[in-house]
Amino acid sequence: MSAPADDAQDPWDKETRRKFQNKSTSEYFDPCQEAASRSIQCLRRNAGDRTMCTDYFEAYRACKKEWITKRKEEKKKAGGFFS
Repeated sequence: MSAPADDAQDPWDKETRRKFQNKSTSEYFDPCQEAASRSIQCLRRNAGDRTMCTDYFEAYRACKKEWITKRKEEKKKAGGFFS
């Protein structure tokens, strides 16, 4: 079962960047939470069968990778280091 392609959203758009920058330091923020939730829902629907949810896991990994890459690029432009 594949995840809908038109649901793909830039994990680091202007609104996400604003939320991330304005959160308190103790607050956790994940712009890929929707993709993570979908993968968990898939596991629940399929009695934990990970093979049925591969597309959802890949969508979450791709989202995280894009988010981290964009954050690194912004840090480079700002002259800082990504930790």
